Amino acid sequence: SMDGTPVREAVEFGLAYARGAAPPPRAPVRLYVMGADEWRDFESWPPPGYSPTRLHLGPGGTLSVADPVPKSPPDGYRYDPADPTPAVGGARMVRDSGRRDNTALEARPDVLTYTTAPLDADTEVVGEVSAEIWFSSSLAYADVFVRLCDVDPRGRSWNVCDGLTSLTGADKVTRTTVRLWPTAYRFKRGHRIRVQVSSGAFPRYARNPGSGEPLATATRLLAADQSVYHDPAHPSAVILPVRLG
Repeated sequence: SMDGTPVREAVEFGLAYARGAAPPPRAPVRLYVMGADEWRDFESWPPPGYSPTRLHLGPGGTLSVADPVPKSPPDGYRYDPADPTPAVGGARMVRDSGRRDNTALEARPDVLTYTTAPLDADTEVVGEVSAEIWFSSSLAYADVFVRLCDVDPRGRSWNVCDGLTSLTGADKVTRTTVRLWPTAYRFKRGHRIRVQVSSGAFPRYARNPGSGEPLATATRLLAADQSVYHDPAHPSAVILPVRLG
């Protein structure tokens, strides 16, 4: 249980109240920073000193602070709700939840990945994480699932946080905002930051049938051709609250 800190703090806090005493002073926000494997105190949430940093999706699966590349054609994949993109790890009340190696998931043809070069310094991300994905589908109804991952020097990809947005009118190119779970994570020097884009994580999220029918009772499952854009007019990006060092 991460070194017993939560239990110890709960006991200290509870015992003080039981005795009618003031609990020991502590910072307003205490977070466990994954990757650094340590508890840290912050004055507020989101914490000060972490500036929103845009990492742009690019051609050839690149992810970079550089501006989008001109004449960069969109990436495509086919999403078939009859063979839905599976959930691997993440926030679920099942045995294989939490942090999992995403290598097999990322090998699927219905998952796009965008990855930075190896980091030349530790990079700490603490706060709200979001993505702006310029997206279109051959159908009006589609989901956009975005996941942030940490790729270690052995090439294994570990999920950090993720989120999903359901669209109507997806048959027109649109900027889709996906809110990922907040995080407190340190990407270590030599690791790489990765973003996955797909159209689901089944059964954690009900599969989108593509037909517009209610998810629980849909009888028609329609496959769709999805496109993700990353040119200067459609600057898809993940936005990370970053502090370097």
